Amino acid sequence: MLHGRATETAAIETLLASARAGEGGALALRGEAGVGKSALLDAAASLAAGAEPAMPVLRADGVEPEADLAFAALHQLLHPVTGLLDALPGAQRDALSAALGLAGAPAPASGPDRFLVAAGVLSLLAEAAAPGGLLCLVDDVQWMDRASADALLFAARRLRTERVAMLFSVRGDTLLKGVPELRVGGLDEASCAALLAPATGAAVPVAPGVVARLAALTGGNPLVLRESVAALSPAQLAGHAPLPDPLPGGEQLFGDQVARLSPDARRLALLASLESDLALALRAGGEGGAAGGGEPFDGGAALHELEAAGLVTVAGGVVRFRHPLVRSAVHAAATSAQIRAAHAVLARLTDGDRRALHQAAAAVGTDEAVAADLAAAAGRARARGGHGDAATALARAAELTPDPLRRAARLKDAATAAWLAGRPGQAQSHLAEARELATPHRATHGAGGLLEEIAQLRGRFELNSGDASEAVRILAAGESIGMLADASEAASYVGDVPAMVELGRRARKHPPGFLRDVVAGIGAMLEDGSGGELLRGALAGADELTGAAELLWASAAASYLGEADVSAELVERAGRAARVSGMVGQLPVVLEFVATGERLKGRPAESAAVAEEGLHLAREAGYTNSVAAHLANLAVVAALRGEEERCRHLAGEALAIAIPHRVGLRAGVASYALALLDLGLGRYAAAHARFAALAAAGPGAGHPTVTWRSTPDRVEAATAAGEHEAAREALAAYERWAAHAATDEARALLARCRALLADPGADAELFEEALRRHGEPFERARTALLYGERLRRAQRPGRARSRLRAALETFERLGAAPWAERARGELRAAGEATARPAAGDARAALTPQELRIARMVAEGASSKEVAARLFLSPRTVEYHLYKIYPKLGVTSRTELARLL
Repeated sequence: MLHGRATETAAIETLLASARAGEGGALALRGEAGVGKSALLDAAASLAAGAEPAMPVLRADGVEPEADLAFAALHQLLHPVTGLLDALPGAQRDALSAALGLAGAPAPASGPDRFLVAAGVLSLLAEAAAPGGLLCLVDDVQWMDRASADALLFAARRLRTERVAMLFSVRGDTLLKGVPELRVGGLDEASCAALLAPATGAAVPVAPGVVARLAALTGGNPLVLRESVAALSPAQLAGHAPLPDPLPGGEQLFGDQVARLSPDARRLALLASLESDLALALRAGGEGGAAGGGEPFDGGAALHELEAAGLVTVAGGVVRFRHPLVRSAVHAAATSAQIRAAHAVLARLTDGDRRALHQAAAAVGTDEAVAADLAAAAGRARARGGHGDAATALARAAELTPDPLRRAARLKDAATAAWLAGRPGQAQSHLAEARELATPHRATHGAGGLLEEIAQLRGRFELNSGDASEAVRILAAGESIGMLADASEAASYVGDVPAMVELGRRARKHPPGFLRDVVAGIGAMLEDGSGGELLRGALAGADELTGAAELLWASAAASYLGEADVSAELVERAGRAARVSGMVGQLPVVLEFVATGERLKGRPAESAAVAEEGLHLAREAGYTNSVAAHLANLAVVAALRGEEERCRHLAGEALAIAIPHRVGLRAGVASYALALLDLGLGRYAAAHARFAALAAAGPGAGHPTVTWRSTPDRVEAATAAGEHEAAREALAAYERWAAHAATDEARALLARCRALLADPGADAELFEEALRRHGEPFERARTALLYGERLRRAQRPGRARSRLRAALETFERLGAAPWAERARGELRAAGEATARPAAGDARAALTPQELRIARMVAEGASSKEVAARLFLSPRTVEYHLYKIYPKLGVTSRTELARLL
């Protein structure tokens, strides 16, 4: 029976009831050792078993000996339901199977994407949820291996539409990001009295004054209370003798009991604390090396002594300590030499990863053989997607490595693994140490290649989360085409045109090839406009490209040719490729460009949905600069919709990251959002000033691509503000940039800009050309609005109304409120007094998640395929479709495809 836990029990009951109703969730119980967190998990299990129908329970316990074994806890939790793996989307099934080490599970060389593994966990839990729901209990998260913890937390944050409840217990400062917490404190005095009442029996009751004193001394900690009472004399319990002050706590709580054990029992306890398999611990004890001494080891008697003392229990051949503090007390009672000896014995009796870990723990000083075994174990962890645990193992392997260059190489690998695990701080620390080790040996054979690899990683880390201009400096020092391409990409993020030009020149010295041609072509375009042939040649084989990275480079080539529409199509393909392939660690970055592409195609709702997903993933991965990118894109969508407060807030957040990090591309987009906001709201002078400032912004604060793409907006703002000379200058610059553009959309924007500056009577043909060429709906509507305005002012209201009606309909469908209001006002001025708000786009009723799902289903994707792309469970997809259909007024996938 639990005493004094009404609040905690009520929270657990609410969690379970919500999960049974189809609204899953997670809760973390945080408190000190012995406060009763495990008891609350046990109570939750009883509540689940007593429900009608019964709620199945999966459970995993974090244990220190397995903290470095990737996916050990996840295997423990999911083992009972692995028979359901075939119900998962293929990519998730393969990634999770590989993570769990199941036979025949395919995995990419770099290991499964951690997002795919985590999505597989979510899908498997959803499949395992019975009609009455599913309860997952995860005890002692602070000792759980990192790969398991990351995957479970990812799933826990996405349970809202599943019949799954997840209850964690944790102590210390381990962060459970995104999971609500309930702090479990000590019991009050009344609850302490109720807890202690049966502890000593009626013959020796605990005096009320003693209860009050014990409650104060222990902070109401139930474990400390019980253990303290058991150690007190009758006189102390009755209040006739003083209580010890302070009472023993933490590992000291069981220190006396461990100290009283025989050498054999202490030896067995120490071995069992390192390997819970009873047979293995008994065999290791018989080896005679665990605790010293030459007398025969009596394992049976040692086990009986431990059980009789109440320190351990044995179930299914596994030794379980009564409480984690018992394990701590066992370790505190052993010397460091005894602990190393225990690991050494266990290393001789185990194999694979466990052997490598025990060898490393037993080692003193450096040992290349042990380091090599541990590095191999790290490789196996990484192949299963356990990048965080691989990083830990590689860092320890580096410590054991005598050769400085090999040590640096292992630290470099540890940095890569930490980065892929979403721990940029740890990654940068390992990489800095690797560089420090390798630099003095730069003349040694092989050191040059290692130093370049380290530099390339440093540059990538800086580009994703640090100072982008520093990334340019680091990467530009390389000579390979890969380094030059990375440097050009970094310079593009900064908006450093001179650097991009110089890098393009250097790239030309390399043999022709796709990557070389794009980098060289971009540099030449920026230098003198002569790179069109190189870029067009690189795009010639774009239809054959399949990798996300290659497709992004192709999109950059199209962008610098002035073909924003082609660029948008290529980034959409890159997004699909990244999702299907599990592009390890890079999906948040890829989604930056996908979100931009959706916006440039005139699909603001879809753009916002992708950016929201990318923002969430970027924050989880620790990609700070990617966070700025998604915030900036969301700010542009908010500007288009006329959401002024939201636009300014998002743009401010983006600029707060992008400016100090010198990410001019994202700073430029955020500034563009503010200019577009002013333009849409009719503040033309303010908009013109912002666009002019954007064009003049230097590296780190602006970007040439943003300037070029925003030039049609600048021409419109300048014209409306009466700044005709500035508008003509902007048009001239735009004509130079668009000279190589061959797509209709690029020519349409150019025609519109020319029409705005043409003499009355000469503008009609240009506006008509623009309307014929436009494929992007928002830009077509803007052209129709501008044309309609010109026609109305030219006293041709009849012709104006048809253009204005078309513009109004599109603006309202896209949710572009300020533009719609401007069109509506022009219609009224043209004599259409009955103009009313159109019905709007039914898609506006969908949430970002629902919109993404609806779009993919409309394109023909199955629920499993959608789930694989969006890191959801198929059941979640079906749940969303159940809500999407009535919102859109459709009843089938066929009708949905027709609508979208």
